[in-house]
Amino acid sequence: MARNPSSSSILPWLGIALIVILADQFTKTLILGDFQPNDSRTVTTFLNVVRAHNTGAAFSFLAGASGWQRWFFIGLGAAATGFIVWMLVRHGGQRLFSSALSLILGGALGNVIDRLLHGYVVDFIQVHYRGAYFPSFNVADSAITVGAGLLILDELLRVKRSN
Repeated sequence: MARNPSSSSILPWLGIALIVILADQFTKTLILGDFQPNDSRTVTTFLNVVRAHNTGAAFSFLAGASGWQRWFFIGLGAAATGFIVWMLVRHGGQRLFSSALSLILGGALGNVIDRLLHGYVVDFIQVHYRGAYFPSFNVADSAITVGAGLLILDELLRVKRSN
Protein backbone atom coordinates (compact mmCIF):
# COMPACT_ATOMS: atom_id res chain seq x y z
CA MET A 1 0.00 0.00 0.00
CA ALA A 2 1.43 3.37 -1.01
CA ARG A 3 1.95 5.84 1.79
CA ASN A 4 0.33 9.27 1.50
CA PRO A 5 3.25 11.73 1.18
CA SER A 6 1.47 14.27 3.41
CA SER A 7 1.05 11.78 6.24
CA SER A 8 3.48 10.66 8.89
CA SER A 9 3.27 8.60 12.03
CA ILE A 10 0.30 9.45 14.17
CA LEU A 11 2.21 8.62 17.37
CA PRO A 12 3.76 12.06 18.00
CA TRP A 13 0.34 13.67 17.65
CA LEU A 14 -1.26 11.18 20.00
CA GLY A 15 1.65 11.85 22.38
CA ILE A 16 0.78 15.55 22.45
CA ALA A 17 -2.86 14.69 23.15
CA LEU A 18 -1.77 12.35 25.96
CA ILE A 19 0.35 15.10 27.55
CA VAL A 20 -2.67 17.43 27.51
CA ILE A 21 -4.87 14.73 29.07
CA LEU A 22 -2.33 13.98 31.81
CA ALA A 23 -1.79 17.67 32.63
CA ASP A 24 -5.54 18.27 32.65
CA GLN A 25 -6.37 15.30 34.87
CA PHE A 26 -3.45 16.01 37.23
CA THR A 27 -4.54 19.61 37.81
CA LYS A 28 -8.17 18.58 38.28
CA THR A 29 -7.12 15.92 40.81
CA LEU A 30 -5.28 18.60 42.78
CA ILE A 31 -8.35 20.83 42.78
CA LEU A 32 -10.69 18.00 43.81
CA GLY A 33 -8.33 17.11 46.66
CA ASP A 34 -7.72 20.62 48.00
CA PHE A 35 -10.98 22.49 47.33
CA GLN A 36 -14.60 21.99 48.27
CA PRO A 37 -17.24 22.81 45.64
CA ASN A 38 -17.44 26.59 45.07
CA ASP A 39 -14.25 27.31 47.10
CA SER A 40 -12.18 30.17 45.72
CA ARG A 41 -8.66 31.42 46.42
CA THR A 42 -7.28 34.68 45.09
CA VAL A 43 -4.01 34.35 43.20
CA THR A 44 -3.69 37.84 41.72
CA THR A 45 -5.94 40.87 41.26
CA PHE A 46 -7.34 39.24 38.11
CA LEU A 47 -7.03 35.48 38.75
CA ASN A 48 -8.66 33.10 41.20
CA VAL A 49 -8.39 29.35 41.59
CA VAL A 50 -11.87 27.93 42.18
CA ARG A 51 -13.65 24.61 42.17
CA ALA A 52 -16.58 24.70 39.81
CA HIS A 53 -18.61 21.80 38.43
CA ASN A 54 -19.88 22.31 34.89
CA THR A 55 -22.54 19.86 33.74
CA GLY A 56 -22.96 21.80 30.50
CA ALA A 57 -20.67 22.78 27.68
CA ALA A 58 -18.73 26.00 27.07
CA PHE A 59 -20.05 28.86 29.19
CA SER A 60 -22.25 26.30 31.02
CA PHE A 61 -24.46 25.89 27.95
CA LEU A 62 -27.16 23.29 28.81
CA ALA A 63 -25.95 23.06 32.43
CA GLY A 64 -29.54 23.28 33.63
CA ALA A 65 -30.77 20.37 31.50
CA SER A 66 -32.08 17.26 33.20
CA GLY A 67 -28.97 15.09 32.79
CA TRP A 68 -29.22 13.92 29.19
CA GLN A 69 -26.50 16.43 28.25
CA ARG A 70 -23.84 14.34 30.04
CA TRP A 71 -24.30 11.48 27.58
CA PHE A 72 -24.75 13.83 24.65
CA PHE A 73 -21.39 15.52 25.34
CA ILE A 74 -19.70 12.15 25.91
CA GLY A 75 -21.03 10.96 22.53
CA LEU A 76 -20.00 14.21 20.89
CA GLY A 77 -16.51 13.83 22.36
CA ALA A 78 -16.29 10.25 21.10
CA ALA A 79 -17.38 11.31 17.60
CA ALA A 80 -14.90 14.21 17.62
CA THR A 81 -12.15 11.81 18.73
CA GLY A 82 -12.83 9.49 15.81
CA PHE A 83 -12.89 12.35 13.33
CA ILE A 84 -9.71 13.95 14.69
CA VAL A 85 -7.80 10.65 14.67
CA TRP A 86 -8.93 10.08 11.08
CA MET A 87 -7.72 13.60 10.17
CA LEU A 88 -4.38 12.97 11.89
CA VAL A 89 -3.90 9.74 9.94
CA ARG A 90 -4.62 11.57 6.67
CA HIS A 91 -2.71 14.80 7.41
CA GLY A 92 -0.05 13.84 9.96
CA GLY A 93 2.66 15.44 7.84
CA GLN A 94 1.13 18.89 8.25
CA ARG A 95 2.77 20.00 11.48
CA LEU A 96 0.75 23.07 12.43
CA PHE A 97 -2.56 21.49 11.46
CA SER A 98 -1.77 18.27 13.32
CA SER A 99 -0.51 20.15 16.39
CA ALA A 100 -3.82 22.01 16.51
CA LEU A 101 -5.81 18.80 16.18
CA SER A 102 -3.71 17.13 18.88
CA LEU A 103 -4.43 19.92 21.36
CA ILE A 104 -8.14 19.78 20.58
CA LEU A 105 -8.12 15.98 20.90
CA GLY A 106 -6.37 16.05 24.28
CA GLY A 107 -8.70 18.75 25.59
CA ALA A 108 -11.83 17.02 24.37
CA LEU A 109 -10.79 13.70 25.91
CA GLY A 110 -9.80 15.40 29.18
CA ASN A 111 -13.31 16.76 29.53
CA VAL A 112 -14.91 13.47 28.42
CA ILE A 113 -12.97 11.68 31.16
CA ASP A 114 -14.45 14.13 33.70
CA ARG A 115 -17.97 13.51 32.44
CA LEU A 116 -17.47 9.74 32.66
CA LEU A 117 -15.90 9.84 36.14
CA HIS A 118 -17.89 12.62 37.80
CA GLY A 119 -20.87 13.51 35.63
CA TYR A 120 -19.49 17.05 35.24
CA VAL A 121 -16.36 18.86 34.11
CA VAL A 122 -14.07 20.27 36.81
CA ASP A 123 -13.24 23.92 36.08
CA PHE A 124 -10.81 25.85 38.26
CA ILE A 125 -9.29 28.84 36.48
CA GLN A 126 -11.26 32.05 36.98
CA VAL A 127 -10.20 35.30 35.32
CA HIS A 128 -11.86 38.56 36.33
CA TYR A 129 -11.49 42.30 35.94
CA ARG A 130 -13.36 45.11 37.69
CA GLY A 131 -16.15 42.84 38.86
CA ALA A 132 -16.60 41.12 35.48
CA TYR A 133 -15.89 37.38 35.64
CA PHE A 134 -15.06 35.21 32.65
CA PRO A 135 -16.57 31.71 33.03
CA SER A 136 -14.25 29.30 34.83
CA PHE A 137 -12.24 26.93 32.69
CA ASN A 138 -9.50 24.28 32.90
CA VAL A 139 -6.40 22.96 31.14
CA ALA A 140 -8.50 20.97 28.64
CA ASP A 141 -10.48 24.06 27.68
CA SER A 142 -7.24 26.01 27.27
CA ALA A 143 -5.82 23.32 24.96
CA ILE A 144 -9.01 23.34 22.87
CA THR A 145 -8.86 27.14 22.58
CA VAL A 146 -5.17 27.19 21.61
CA GLY A 147 -5.82 24.36 19.13
CA ALA A 148 -8.70 26.29 17.56
CA GLY A 149 -6.46 29.35 17.27
CA LEU A 150 -3.77 27.26 15.58
CA LEU A 151 -6.36 25.89 13.13
CA ILE A 152 -7.28 29.44 12.18
CA LEU A 153 -3.61 30.37 11.81
CA ASP A 154 -2.99 27.27 9.69
CA GLU A 155 -5.86 28.19 7.38
CA LEU A 156 -4.70 31.80 7.09
CA LEU A 157 -1.19 30.63 6.19
CA ARG A 158 -2.59 28.11 3.70
CA VAL A 159 -4.64 30.82 1.98
CA LYS A 160 -1.64 33.16 1.94
CA ARG A 161 0.54 30.45 0.34
CA SER A 162 -2.06 29.79 -2.35
CA ASN A 163 -2.13 33.46 -3.44
